[in-house]
Amino acid sequence: MPRIIIAGLACETSIYTKARTQAAAFNPLRAEQITSHYRFLNEDQPLAKQAEWKGLLIGHAMPGGVVTREAFETLTGEIVALLKDDLARGGVPDGLWFDIHGAMCVEGMDDAEAVLLRRILDVVGDRIVVSASMDLHGNVSTELASMCHLITCYRKAPHEDELETKERACRNLIHLLQTPSDHRRHLLKAWIPIPILLPGEKTSTRIEPARRIYAAVTDLVARHQASIVDAAIWVGYPWADEARNRAVVMVVGWDKDVVGAGAERLARLFWEARSEFKFVAEAGSLEKCIDAAVASSSETRPFFISDSGDNPTAGGSGDVTWSLDRILNRPEFKTSSSTGEEEGKSKTVIYASLPGPEAVEKAIKAGLGATITVVAGAQVDDSYGPPLTMTGKVHAIKQGEQKQQQQAEVVLQIGPVFVILTKTRKPYHKESDFTDLNLQPRKADIVIVKIGYLEPELYDMAKGWMLALTPGGVDQDLERLPHTHIYRPMWPFDKVFDKEPDLSTRWIPSLNPV
Repeated sequence: MPRIIIAGLACETSIYTKARTQAAAFNPLRAEQITSHYRFLNEDQPLAKQAEWKGLLIGHAMPGGVVTREAFETLTGEIVALLKDDLARGGVPDGLWFDIHGAMCVEGMDDAEAVLLRRILDVVGDRIVVSASMDLHGNVSTELASMCHLITCYRKAPHEDELETKERACRNLIHLLQTPSDHRRHLLKAWIPIPILLPGEKTSTRIEPARRIYAAVTDLVARHQASIVDAAIWVGYPWADEARNRAVVMVVGWDKDVVGAGAERLARLFWEARSEFKFVAEAGSLEKCIDAAVASSSETRPFFISDSGDNPTAGGSGDVTWSLDRILNRPEFKTSSSTGEEEGKSKTVIYASLPGPEAVEKAIKAGLGATITVVAGAQVDDSYGPPLTMTGKVHAIKQGEQKQQQQAEVVLQIGPVFVILTKTRKPYHKESDFTDLNLQPRKADIVIVKIGYLEPELYDMAKGWMLALTPGGVDQDLERLPHTHIYRPMWPFDKVFDKEPDLSTRWIPSLNPV
């Protein structure tokens, strides 16, 4: 029975925010915590019984700012130490499941995931078989590709196939380890870079052209099961500035003609559709979006607005005050009383959210129904506006257990606007995120969330929806970002190419064929 170790660090990080990601943000799992975390590796599951799975350390941080060098060295150092201990106890493992995202930026470093994998291989040796699972918004350099024998990514955005993808990476690893070594050496890897760098909000698989392009990935593998092990397309991550930031196709398999032709077909599909990629919802300025929401009919309510520039689940700091400041100053949302006595004359607005730990503490001490003045936001990133001073009524308090005090939330009602304030930044992706705070998003007129494309539950609730092009660490207006290290020309930064890009297959030799 093969012995497989599990390790990896995952974080999507924007270089365009002042926020920094520390080691604790990765919430590391170790040893049996890892196999317990992934249902498909639980003892009663078929995949778990096909190998001895040994968790070292994995860490999945909420998207944010650049990872500090200290955090990276601390976590990487622990992985290496755990690996050395495992080698002393159990010998060299047969395989590695490399559980990563692919868009992690670290202070003073390029291609952080490749650096991490190189350090692992420096300890365990190059004979180990590596299978990586990634986010489709990750990046694949030739160095990373050369160190992985198998590599795959999600095929859906939103990522409803996250666990399916990770299980596929592990299943492919088992199958490769069970393949006779003389045949295993003939595994081929096709890699094709595509000079396109787009945000997820233009490449959602809910709509064309990404829907048909990613369907072609699944179809390619299904039609050539004997020849192709896996195929994947990475969109890349646009809020970083490294040479690896671009779209990439990879196909792994046994038949050179089938693998190469399949990779080139997927690359051409993506390239030829470049001008078709549009925002997943109608997009415009915050003012335009609010105008549309205010004018909307009851049939299109709740009307959702994505405050996209400070989306914490794409890498924004989450505490930019620019949008909320403008919302609170809209005449439609102002009343003669900040505590909302005239709310019946106005539209009900929910805003999620703004971090303000001191504001949350003040609201908790004051209690429900109290009218308070608090200051929140712009403690991490004040590039787009200062902290906001707000006066309102405490509408809801959620404290949780003692150990969860850092996740405490409150709602401050300012006229018809219900502002969610948090101790730490938090995504609002589920209906329960609102109802737990005595908010009814289905009955609200306007719901404004710091997000890009709507996650499934929000998408199902929304009767109307627009994407506001707001400033922040994940500004959707990519062309106003100061990229200097990405390859050029690059769509959409460059609309005219002197010649067609080279979309032919590059064959990536494994660092050490297995």
